[in-house]
Amino acid sequence: MRVPLSWLAEYVDLVPGTTTGSLHEALVRVGFEEEDVHDFELSGPIVVGEVLEFVEEPQSNGKTIRWCQVRVAPDGETAADGGDAVHGIVCGAGNFFVGDKVVVTLPGSVLPGPFPIAARKTYGHVSDGMIASARELGLGEEHDGILRLAELDLDPAVGTDAISLLSLDDAAVEINVTPDRGYAFSIRGVAREYAHATGAAFRDPALAGAGSGSSAFPVTIADDAPVRGRIGASIFVTRVVRGVDPTRRTPAWMIARLKLAGIRSISLVVDITNYVMLELGQPLHGYDLDTLVDGIVVRRARAGESIVTLDEKERTLSVEDLLITDGAGPIGLAGVMGGARTEIGSDTVNVLIEAANFDPVSIARSARRHKLPSEASKRFERGVDPAVAEAAAARAAQLLAELAGGTVEDAATSTGQAEPRPSVFLPDGFVSGLIGVDYTDDEIRSVLIEIGAQVEQADGGLAVTPPSWRPDIVGKADLAEEVARINGYDRIPAVLPVAPPGRGLTRAQRLRRITTNVLAGSGLTEVLAYPFVSPTDAAAFSGLEGEVAQPVRVANPLDGARPLLRTSLLPGLAEIAHRNLSRGITDLAIFETGLVTLPTASGTFGSATLPVGNARPDAAVLADLDAGIPRQPRNVAALLLGNAIVRQPGQAPVAWDWQDAIGVAQRLGTALDVELVVEQGAHPAFHPGRTARIAAAGETVGFAGELLPDLAASADLPRTVAAVELDLDALIRLGRSEILARPVPTKPAATQDLSLVVATDVAAGAVRAAIVEGAGELLEDVRLVDDYRGAGLPDGTKSLTFALRFRAADRTLTAAEASEAKLAGAARATELHGAHLRD
Repeated sequence: MRVPLSWLAEYVDLVPGTTTGSLHEALVRVGFEEEDVHDFELSGPIVVGEVLEFVEEPQSNGKTIRWCQVRVAPDGETAADGGDAVHGIVCGAGNFFVGDKVVVTLPGSVLPGPFPIAARKTYGHVSDGMIASARELGLGEEHDGILRLAELDLDPAVGTDAISLLSLDDAAVEINVTPDRGYAFSIRGVAREYAHATGAAFRDPALAGAGSGSSAFPVTIADDAPVRGRIGASIFVTRVVRGVDPTRRTPAWMIARLKLAGIRSISLVVDITNYVMLELGQPLHGYDLDTLVDGIVVRRARAGESIVTLDEKERTLSVEDLLITDGAGPIGLAGVMGGARTEIGSDTVNVLIEAANFDPVSIARSARRHKLPSEASKRFERGVDPAVAEAAAARAAQLLAELAGGTVEDAATSTGQAEPRPSVFLPDGFVSGLIGVDYTDDEIRSVLIEIGAQVEQADGGLAVTPPSWRPDIVGKADLAEEVARINGYDRIPAVLPVAPPGRGLTRAQRLRRITTNVLAGSGLTEVLAYPFVSPTDAAAFSGLEGEVAQPVRVANPLDGARPLLRTSLLPGLAEIAHRNLSRGITDLAIFETGLVTLPTASGTFGSATLPVGNARPDAAVLADLDAGIPRQPRNVAALLLGNAIVRQPGQAPVAWDWQDAIGVAQRLGTALDVELVVEQGAHPAFHPGRTARIAAAGETVGFAGELLPDLAASADLPRTVAAVELDLDALIRLGRSEILARPVPTKPAATQDLSLVVATDVAAGAVRAAIVEGAGELLEDVRLVDDYRGAGLPDGTKSLTFALRFRAADRTLTAAEASEAKLAGAARATELHGAHLRD
């Protein structure tokens, strides 16, 4: 919001000597953020001049210039630049006449740009200054001709300072208005806040009277399809002004204020509606009364209906759009933009002013649906004071009468009424307990009255009814915040709270932190991907084994190409890898931990909704909400591509492969103290034959291996990409409750190898499990070291060689004991899988 100082001073007594800096400082004290300062970026001498004569001189380039004699000071006086009272000036415009009063920028002045003015020779003359246009002065975009002061109904004396005459000496501060403080999108709101900050006297501009008598214009609110159960329009006020002079120009002071506020001047009627909107925060719309057919009806759009808006674009409407209509159809998209059919034009003489209060959600949705953000919608979607509509319509009618020569009809239409604000109970001691400052009861009461609330004593506290312009105040915490804000945030002590003893990270939090530390310590880089995926990626990277449900579709996706919630972390990692590859980073090891969404096969979820209001939902509602949420386990996934060891002198490059992906899973198993079993597996996103199923306690917890080459190619990745994805929640659940350090063994180990011949379709992991089961407690470790298939073996068989390590905690094992345990393991493998010792 941009706030011109002269405008603000009309409604609050500024501290003497107030500057833009001190104004910003005062507004920061009541919670606004300082943004910028705006002015007209010009300096004098810029004065009023009178054209005494001119000679038109055609030029060889086809242009005709005027060599003018302009009086810039009264007879016998020196000009503001120290020169003669009459200056010779070259001007290329042709829209002025002898005797016209114009704005002359004398040598030494500076125009916006910056554009310094000096006497210079041009077209065979020395031009001693310049006659300025509105655009050159920063007053507007008009540049076809110079600014004639008679068009602004001004007839000042020659030599008058034009900067102050045209209000070009004003400045504006810009503040950032947060979405919950929409009332501050007005001079009225900012003036009130300045009064809070300084104690200055505030004069409410909304105290202007409304009309009286019979209805001025028939208006019907017929919203039969409310959004969220709320009627689209609660109040609709109209005023009629007849006999407006369409030739009247917007006065200079209004143009200057609108310009500083960031709005360009269009026409007098439109400028007045914008001016009142900035002043009171109530958006207005003006209709050409003579183009309206019958009365106004406020309703929702019908299927297939359209409207041509003021920007001359035809827009197909949604049945949720709130419309302003007359007997011939739509004349405005409520709260967003008016229609072209009833637009105020250069021949408009009778004007209907509309001031309404619309539902914020309805307006916000329409503005976004049609990509039509506007000053009006920005205010409506944040909440407009419903009590100001009549005053705003009366103020606009008053200005039309004063500035455009119109006649205001006494009658005013006011349809609908605002819902009364519910009172908020503020318990005794709550504010001080929440903020940490010992406020007195008088301090609390005076602040609440100062912000416009009605305060009544209640049993055990205060009953506070928030003012109509503060829809953001809905609970006792909001009232406490107002007390802290108005009394000053500097009163809040800077005390670091002491954490209660006996608390810390939960077991799950601690293990999740261990997971990221282990992976980062192994050389992988943590990344964060968006949780939304395309249907193609969702189908390619399906979830864990057994998940057959369709991914959850987001009702209102941020990106229409990615409307589904991810069931795997791998699509996001693949996209991040692709982005890095496109930037020349070819060796990557990245990981992510995050939630995935795995709905049930039915694809249906609970329908519970949170109740409206401040009351906490009961246990049944919360249970229903929880039941309606799809299963969302936390996974951990990694993607490895390129080289694990880059080429360097004496070292050949070593590429990442599927074994490294399995190694990532095994490191996590060790860190989380989970016994993982690696078996041959199958997954639609992984290469057949190079896919490991990772299990723990007989439960599948993930997969590791090499991505399907076609899938890698579709993501523009190299042919060989190693990947792993594990259910981290399952790993934490299956791990030991406490991770204990294993003691360092003090007795020597006995090592032996065991080679077994089994059928090729028997998994090495199954054979290993049988060996562990049969060898007993003396077996400390077993690793597969060789898988041979070829000459010397019967067809359809393979030789698996395991390295076994035996150890006893209380004695040194003999070779016989180790051999006995090894043969027991082999016997169990023979029993379960038909294995036999290799010759």
